[in-house]
Amino acid sequence: MAVDNDCARNEKGNACMQWLVAMLANTTLLTYGFQAGWVSPMTKVLQSADSPAGYPLSDYEISWIASALCIAATFGVSLFAYIVDRFGRKVAVLIMAVLQALCWIMKLSSANIAVLIMARLCGGLSAGGCYNVVPMYVREISQDDIRGVLGSFIILFQNIGILAMFAMGAYFDYYTVLWIVVWVPVLTFVMMLKAPESPAFLVKKGKVDEAASTIAFLRRLAVDDKVIQNEIDYMKNQELTYNSLPKVSFKTIFQNKAWRRGCILNVILVTFQTNSGNFATLTYSPAILKSAGVTWNPELQTLSFPAVMILASFISMSCVEKFGRKPLISIAFAVAVLSHAVLGTTMLLQHQGGSTPGWMPVIAIITYVAVYAGGISPMPYIIMAEMFNFQIRAKVMGCLVTQAWFMSFVQLAAFTAVANFLGTHTVVYCYAGINLCGALVSLVFLPETKGKTAEQIEMDLLGK
Repeated sequence: MAVDNDCARNEKGNACMQWLVAMLANTTLLTYGFQAGWVSPMTKVLQSADSPAGYPLSDYEISWIASALCIAATFGVSLFAYIVDRFGRKVAVLIMAVLQALCWIMKLSSANIAVLIMARLCGGLSAGGCYNVVPMYVREISQDDIRGVLGSFIILFQNIGILAMFAMGAYFDYYTVLWIVVWVPVLTFVMMLKAPESPAFLVKKGKVDEAASTIAFLRRLAVDDKVIQNEIDYMKNQELTYNSLPKVSFKTIFQNKAWRRGCILNVILVTFQTNSGNFATLTYSPAILKSAGVTWNPELQTLSFPAVMILASFISMSCVEKFGRKPLISIAFAVAVLSHAVLGTTMLLQHQGGSTPGWMPVIAIITYVAVYAGGISPMPYIIMAEMFNFQIRAKVMGCLVTQAWFMSFVQLAAFTAVANFLGTHTVVYCYAGINLCGALVSLVFLPETKGKTAEQIEMDLLGK
């Protein structure tokens, strides 16, 4: 019997095509990683005497360039929620790739401050759809036994993009970096033209035969295979069940005591998550390290941050089912408090004329980004997906993701002004306080969702 070493094969068919399509869709997250990491290495270039903008940009202008992505993403969530439901998952991915390509093309055409902000707005609209569209598309093209693995690509590809951008920013000039990254969304668009639409969306639109052909293509099975027919029947039953249920409004959600408590708890959790310091740390890491007294090439030091995030993501994937959600996020917030306290104290001592070892702030930031990537970042999304049943999950999660982007915008927009007025160490101490609140809320009020149904979690929220 021949053994196929290249692709996973089982009684459900060959999973190779599902892996390839999932990786292709997740290249939009790779490009988002480029965009998220771009400001950090490019700030020094844009504020230099030889700035491609024609003059050194101010801290205020840099803060607007950085935060523009997040404010656009706030609106991108709703935009792509409409597109993905009305026109399909594949079309939504194609539009995201176009917006991402446009972002880099605009930056190549001009480094004028207005153009840079407009480019970041285009990238932000696409970013708002990444966390809604790609997980949905990947879930719907994947068979059950590999769905979890393929779904984990989202954080992995994002962190690889951040790492690659930090590395390119450290060694290549401004325009070389742009010429390299602009081809990724272009190739994504071209290759996605050949990718299949989600079978679930095709069934929703009444294209059952096309859905069966798509599953056969993805599984490498004959279209009349019993496995395919069973999946089509399951999708049709799901669609009938969903259409038979009464529509749920926000008023209905808040009239239900368990749902209301769950929503309030997740709003608080997302607020602590997005204001824990991640965006500011990644975006302004060279400036933070310089403020902490690090004199040896801060740009190269920041390369360790996304590398650690990738490693932490893998560790989190292996631990989340073993230890549960509540312990991981509580410990992550607690370690973040310690990291920010050490970093803030180092900055304060430097500000007052003292000295500290150069490795101390580097270790503090590395520790923080590790616990953020491994616990603070992914756990709230896992918890909210498990806490709410499918009747309200999409509606609630859409609002929470929108809130997360808006809070990230506020954090980035305010960072420079507050840091210049009160000192960077004050901002870092504020992050320590926010993470402390996150640890207390997670430990005291958050129910464990591991291995529980939405109904069981609702009973926990009601204290029964």
